[in-house]
Amino acid sequence: MKAKEHYNVAMYLRLSKDDGDFGGGKTESDSIGSQRDLIRSYIRSHKEMELFDIYSDDGYSGANFDRPQFKRMMKDVEEGNVDCIIVKDLSRFGRDYIEAGRLIQKTFPAFCVRFIAITDNFDSLTADHNETSLVLPIKNFVNDSYCRDISQKVKSQKKMKREKGEYVGAFVVYGYRKDPKNKNRIIRDDYAAEVVKQIFAWRIQGMSTPTIAKKLDERGILPPMEYKKCRGENFSTGFSKGGKMSWSAVAVRRILVNEMYAGIMVQGKTETINYKEKKAAARPKEEWVRVSGTHEAIISKEDFEFVQKLAFIDCKPSGKGEKGHIFTGLLYCGDCGGLMFRRVNRYKGKESVSFICGSYNKRQGCTRHTTKEEDLKAVVLAAIQSQARLFLDRETVLNRLNQMEIGFDEVVRFDKEIKRLYEEQEKYGSLRSALYEDLKRGILTEEDFKNFKEIYEGRYQEIQKSIEKQEQAVKDLFKSKVESGARLERFKEVMAVMECSREVLVAFVERIDIYEGNRMEITLKHKELFQKAAMLEEYVCGRMSRKERGVR
Repeated sequence: MKAKEHYNVAMYLRLSKDDGDFGGGKTESDSIGSQRDLIRSYIRSHKEMELFDIYSDDGYSGANFDRPQFKRMMKDVEEGNVDCIIVKDLSRFGRDYIEAGRLIQKTFPAFCVRFIAITDNFDSLTADHNETSLVLPIKNFVNDSYCRDISQKVKSQKKMKREKGEYVGAFVVYGYRKDPKNKNRIIRDDYAAEVVKQIFAWRIQGMSTPTIAKKLDERGILPPMEYKKCRGENFSTGFSKGGKMSWSAVAVRRILVNEMYAGIMVQGKTETINYKEKKAAARPKEEWVRVSGTHEAIISKEDFEFVQKLAFIDCKPSGKGEKGHIFTGLLYCGDCGGLMFRRVNRYKGKESVSFICGSYNKRQGCTRHTTKEEDLKAVVLAAIQSQARLFLDRETVLNRLNQMEIGFDEVVRFDKEIKRLYEEQEKYGSLRSALYEDLKRGILTEEDFKNFKEIYEGRYQEIQKSIEKQEQAVKDLFKSKVESGARLERFKEVMAVMECSREVLVAFVERIDIYEGNRMEITLKHKELFQKAAMLEEYVCGRMSRKERGVR
C-alpha cells in the first residue's frame, strides 16, 4: 500500500460495560473521552490526516462487530468517504480475532484503507509481512481470549447471585422496583402493585385476558413499558410497534403467569448462546433458578395457584357481562373430567340456567350430566356454610386450648390420623427389619430381598411424608396468623349475606365434580385444617368432661 498525501480519517471509539468506567448516569464513559483525546493528538501530529467523523460505540461488547457506529463507519468506507481508520488499540477495534484479522488483512486493503492501532504501534502502511501475518493474529487472539475469560467470570458471578436470591436483571418486572440501597434487591412499587392485584382479582372473577386489557385501557392505566418510561427507565421491548402503546391480552397473560408476584424470585429463564453472540436462548423450565422469601409477595400463593388453573380455561363472558359465570374453573364432569358447559334455556318468556358436560356438548362422548344452576348453588352454599361454622368454632377451640395450657406435642399424640400413620409406619419398619433375618435363613433370595426392601422402604418414606403433612396441619392451628385462617377471616361478612357468589366460591371451593344422576362431589379448600379443628373440638370436650368427673 502506497502512502497518500491526504487521508480522510475515521476515529473509532469503543467501550463495553465489562471494560471499565461505563454508565453511572454519565452521557459517556471517561475511557471514551481518553480514547478521543489520544487519537485527536495523533491526527494533529500528522499533517496529511484530516478527521472525517467520529464513530463511538459506548457500551458495546468487542466480542462481535454487530455495533451501530461500526456499521456506519463501514458504510462510509464502502462509499469511499473514509480511507484511514484509527483506534487506540486493537482491543478497542474488536476482540474476535478471526473477524478482526479478516477486516485488517483482507477488507481494508481491498478498499485501500489504512488502519492504525496507536498503543499497539501498528500501522498497516508501514507494517511488514511478518508483523501482519504473525504478530497481529497473536494480539487479536489474546484479546479474544480475554473476552472469553471475562464472559465466563460474569456468567459465574451472576449464577451465584441468582442462587442466593439476588436480583441480577437490568429491569425489574412490573409491580416492583430496585431497592435504592441495594440494586440486587427488589421492593414493591405501590402503584403498579395495586394494578397487578386488580388484574389478578378480575381474572379470579372470571374475566378473560382481552377483557382485562380493555378495562385497563379504559381506566387510563399505562401499560408496563410506558409506565417504566414515565419513571425515567430506558426500557424497550421487541413487542413495541410504534405509536400509542396499549394493554394487550399477551401483556396481561404474562403478568398472570409470573411467579415473582407470589413472592418467588425466578431467574435464569434465558441464556446467551456464547460470548460472541448476544442472542439469548430459552432454558428448560426445570433449570430456572427459583428462590422463595427474597421479596414481598403481591399475590397470595392460593390466589396465584387458582389463576394458573384458569389459564387453561377460556373465560368467556356470561351473557352481556364482562365476566364468566361464577363457577368458571371450578365445575367439572366427574366421569370424563372435562369442564361443565353453561347453557341458558328460554321458553315462553321464562329463563332457566343449567350445566351440561362439555365433552357431550362438543359431541366427544360422555353423557349430558344436566344440573340446574339453582340446585347447584343451594348444595354448594350449604357445604360452604358448614365449613364456615367449623372455622368459627376453631377460634373457640383455640381459646380453650390456651386456657387449658395444652401444647402442640400433646395434641399431636391425641390426633387419631397421626397415631394411625405412626402405627402403619412402625409395621413397615418391622417388616423391613425382618427381611435381613429371612435373608440369613435362606427364606429369601438376594433378588427377593432387594425387591421387598425397596417396596417397604418406599412405603415407609411415603408414610413419613403423610405424618409431616398431618403434623403441619396441627401446627397451623397453633399459629397466631395462619394464612388460610386469615383469608377465611376476610369472608366472615360475606358469609352472612347467605349468597353463593364468585368471591365466596373462590375462597372456599377447590373444585366441584358432577356425576351422572345429579350426584355432586364438592372438594373444599383447607380440608385438613378443618378436620384438625373438629379433632381438637373432640379432644377439648373430652378433656373437659374428664376434668368434671375428676379423671386425669
